[in-house]
Amino acid sequence: MVKRFILLLVLFVLTTRINVLAQSSDVQVGSVPRNPQSQTGLFDYSDPAGVNIKVSVWGYARYAGKYIIPINTSVKDLLSLAGGPSADAYLDDIRLLRIKADSTQEVIKFDYNELLFEPKITKQIKDAILQPGDILVIPGEPRMYYKDYFTMTLSVVSTLISLTILIKSVVK
Repeated sequence: MVKRFILLLVLFVLTTRINVLAQSSDVQVGSVPRNPQSQTGLFDYSDPAGVNIKVSVWGYARYAGKYIIPINTSVKDLLSLAGGPSADAYLDDIRLLRIKADSTQEVIKFDYNELLFEPKITKQIKDAILQPGDILVIPGEPRMYYKDYFTMTLSVVSTLISLTILIKSVVK
């Protein structure tokens, strides 16, 4: 009886620790990590003495949203104002959607992967000056890291231990 009580107590402590770990890392036990992008809105970096334009940042930037920025701002500058790409962003497929005066759309693609991750830059890094109404799209998808795999594995193992203890106590 005492052994069973100690085992149940250990199991309870393990399960509680897993849940605390999952809550502190913004991951729900047994699930794929949630997208940490929670800050969006209107960001005003306008120049009071100059001409300003409105552009948007969508996707996996640290601070996606609508921006009021000075004219002649580049894509790199806007990406910097948006806090840079998040860890889940695909830097080799950043897109700028531009709607021209005749209502046609133009998509300009950028590859900043080499800029951030390669020790030596071998090709010309493309940049563009933003125009009113431009939309910078930063694609990506949530990635799982070691701590996420560890949390899920720990969750499965603790569930299996719980089931084993339950079956043993029912059989006895």
